[in-house]
Amino acid sequence: MTESEHGQRTETLQEPVMAAARDVITRGFERDAIVTVFGRCTVDYDGRATSYLEAGDRHVMLKPDGSALVHTDEGQQPVNWQPPGCDHDVFCEDGALVLESRRSTPDERLLVRFQEVLQVSAFAGSDENDLALVGTEEDLRQRILEEPELLEPGFTPLATERDTPAGAVDIYGEDAADRSVVVELKRRRVGPDAVSQLRRYVDALGRDLHADATVRGILVAPSVTDRAARLLDDHGLEFVSLEPPAE
Repeated sequence: MTESEHGQRTETLQEPVMAAARDVITRGFERDAIVTVFGRCTVDYDGRATSYLEAGDRHVMLKPDGSALVHTDEGQQPVNWQPPGCDHDVFCEDGALVLESRRSTPDERLLVRFQEVLQVSAFAGSDENDLALVGTEEDLRQRILEEPELLEPGFTPLATERDTPAGAVDIYGEDAADRSVVVELKRRRVGPDAVSQLRRYVDALGRDLHADATVRGILVAPSVTDRAARLLDDHGLEFVSLEPPAE
């Protein structure tokens, strides 16, 4: 893993075993990174139509906005793709590394199965032009600190970057009923990885506090995918739609 002068982390492995490649991709999803995988794979699409590509050397890119691109060594257009808003997943199955991008409206699934991985990378960066348009997570944090009622009436911020065994919580506070609140901030549409991150913070903080403490978890982002919304409901977590201020 390397770190750029801007503090943006990059993790790359060459010719990894499948489990190691899966772990790099999982960590990339968790930190909203662009994930790329190059190797020998098959491509299976099921949706408005169906298609299948036999094994070949291909480069796959999964973006934090939910889009997916599958490229060969020819041409500028991907041989298969999924638009923003998909849920990305990765797992190992029968000795292969499997990437899945799925959306519910319409019901579509792109399944890429790697028999051999030559390189996997996760790049956690941001386009400066994009930042100028939609703001940053720090802008979003300051907006809530200055106007806590944007989160909910009665919310009182107590700390930022509060340490837990699972990592630093973006905003820690209390609600009108004096219950602890963990707030996870994301500046763009998020998927299941953000929900999992929030759940880890809530669980970790719950273990740190007294036995009778109630810890709420609130995910703040412009929007969430359908799968993320289901996971929030399943885990008793909450969502508030809020965008950072445009600069």
